[in-house]
Formats: sequence, structure tokens, C-alpha cells
Amino acid sequence: MIRVLLADDQELMRRGLRKLLEIEDGIEVVGEAADGWEALAAVPRCAPDVVLVDARMPRMDGVELTARLAAEHPRVAALMLSTFEEDAYIFGALRAGARGYLLKDCSPEELIAGIRKAYEGETVLDGPVATRLVAELRGWPRGSASPFRGQERLSSRELEVARMIAVGATNREIAARLFITEGTAKNHVSSMLRKLGLRDRTQLALHLSGS
Repeated sequence: MIRVLLADDQELMRRGLRKLLEIEDGIEVVGEAADGWEALAAVPRCAPDVVLVDARMPRMDGVELTARLAAEHPRVAALMLSTFEEDAYIFGALRAGARGYLLKDCSPEELIAGIRKAYEGETVLDGPVATRLVAELRGWPRGSASPFRGQERLSSRELEVARMIAVGATNREIAARLFITEGTAKNHVSSMLRKLGLRDRTQLALHLSGS
């Protein structure tokens, strides 16, 4: 059973989401919150697996709530559900640790699938959001990582991950930009450490910078 907490300042939206989710097998709505503070306070009591987070809420917005959840309740998956397509919300949420970003005009089937994917640790992106991320990824400087010793041992995917590590990207950011899971990103990092004979991520970053 996937336990879901609804965080949205519009009561009508919360009621609609609750009715939609309550008829789904394997999903249980365990609580509601009208703002980020209420949601954060409800987590210990409701023990959700997934929090559906609205981007704009009073007192604490969705991006800040997502960051607090990632820091204080890392096992809880934050899934943004918003009417806004602005880059500040999309990239802010993903950098803060959101498992994904869906728009409120998505279909019920897309929402249900998104909740299940977020619960399983997958990255969830709406079509327009994915398009923006692809554009952002194409804009990354491909020469960010200078030639470094041992790069011929790495796969093309590992070299992509290396370029992002060189400019300070986290595993979550790497996963979002390459459309892979955070676990896969971690596996790529572990593989690079093994191939290059390095101990940890800090040594890897220094190695990539030529220090």
C-alpha cells in the first residue's frame, strides 16, 4: 500500500485528488495539508511514502517543502503537482530533491503512474517538463570536464556523468538531466571510482579538475 499525503492550498483540489486516489488499489490517502508547514508537521504522524506537493502555497512553498523533506525525511518521495511550468519551479524542485514534476492538467492515469514510479524511486516528468529538461541538458557545456587521466576507460554515459560531477551536480540532478534513476547515477559513480582507482566522490571531483 502506497501512503500518500496531499499538500495543496486549494481545498477543492485536495478533495478531487482524494476522490481520485481513494478508488485506486494499492494507494491510500493518509492526510492533507494546506501549506508546507502543515505538510511537514503531518509527515511524522501520517508516515507517507509519497507527498504530492503544490508549487505555490502560503507560508512555505513547494520547493522549500521539498528541500525540507529531502533533508529531514529522505525516505519520503516528494512529487510536484503544479499548474506552473516556470523554470524556477521545475529546476528548483528537482534540485531540492523532488522525485518528479507533473502538471495539473495531466491525465488521472499519468498521475497514478507517477505516484507508483515515485514510490519505486524512478524520476517522473510530464511531457512539457521533460522537453524543458532536454533543452537544459543540451545547453550544458560539453567541455566542462577537461581531459583527465584514465578517461579512455570510461563509457560514453560515464563521461556524461563525469562532466556533470565536474561542475558540481548532485546525483539527483544527474538523474533528472539524464532521465535515469538516482540509483543508476550512483552506480555510474561507483563504476568510475573503481575504474579510476579512486576512493570517493571528492577524489573523483579533484581528479576530473586535474588537481
